[in-house]
Amino acid sequence: MSTVNDTNFNSAVFLLTGIPGQEDAYLWISILFCLIYIILIAGNSVILFITKIDPSLHEPMYIFLSMLAITDLGISIATIPTILGIFLFNSREISLNACFAQLFFIHLLQLIESSVLLLMAFDRFVAICNPLRYASILTLPRIAKMGLVCVLRGVAMIVPLPLLLKRYQYCQANVLSHSYCLHQEVMKLACSDITVNSIYGLSASLLTLGLDSLLIFFSYVMIFKTVLSVASKVESLRALKTCISHLCIVLLFYIPEISLSVIHRFGKGSSHLLQFVLGYINLLVPPLMNPIVYSMKSKHLRARIIRLFIK
Repeated sequence: MSTVNDTNFNSAVFLLTGIPGQEDAYLWISILFCLIYIILIAGNSVILFITKIDPSLHEPMYIFLSMLAITDLGISIATIPTILGIFLFNSREISLNACFAQLFFIHLLQLIESSVLLLMAFDRFVAICNPLRYASILTLPRIAKMGLVCVLRGVAMIVPLPLLLKRYQYCQANVLSHSYCLHQEVMKLACSDITVNSIYGLSASLLTLGLDSLLIFFSYVMIFKTVLSVASKVESLRALKTCISHLCIVLLFYIPEISLSVIHRFGKGSSHLLQFVLGYINLLVPPLMNPIVYSMKSKHLRARIIRLFIK
């Protein structure tokens, strides 16, 4: 009996879903996705390139922005093949192991991105609330250690997800509602009791995304408290302007991420269209908008990009 189960497990596949009812428009949709990905990859690559070649950008804020760009590129690489495969070739099948690997990297990179956003909030907190010690607190070796901790925390929290999923047999309907694999969806297709996965997944989300967002909120409470205590309105506005870019990308990341997580866990009666829209917004909008938002708000970075393309 065990041999039969193992055979079924190893040969099973999941079916990814594009956009139901829009099959005739898949070619045009694929062109749109290709354009989005080209802009996404080009934008984040330019950020990395300019930060590397320009010594004046070797500052904590731009180093954290580079970390963000790396995670955004990683998320794109982890999901581009399956999404374009569906819309270009109607290739919907994905093996169990490939699905587990994809969901591991998606959740890992999203968790790392959340950690980087927290580090960027800490950067703004130190710059505004304790500017005299900014250079001594955020040194390059310390930034490297902070980045390493973000990666190790992500790996430690996400590794159990695919390992727990591999224990199950999948004998129910094998159709996923997205063009890529997510832990919340895959575990629902298991034939066994998924209580352990459900509890661990929720706990991991609360201890990472939930805790990060809470700490970011508290950091901005302290920032606004410090800014409001400054006598000069000009200085207050100047300090707040340095936070606008970060606040924008925090909202772009957490609102779709938390909304999609809530719908998957508690919104059983929610429409599939809403899940599709939030799924693609969660996947595409933050990596696409992060370099655009920072390029628009940072005069130094914008000037460096313009000078690069003029040359």
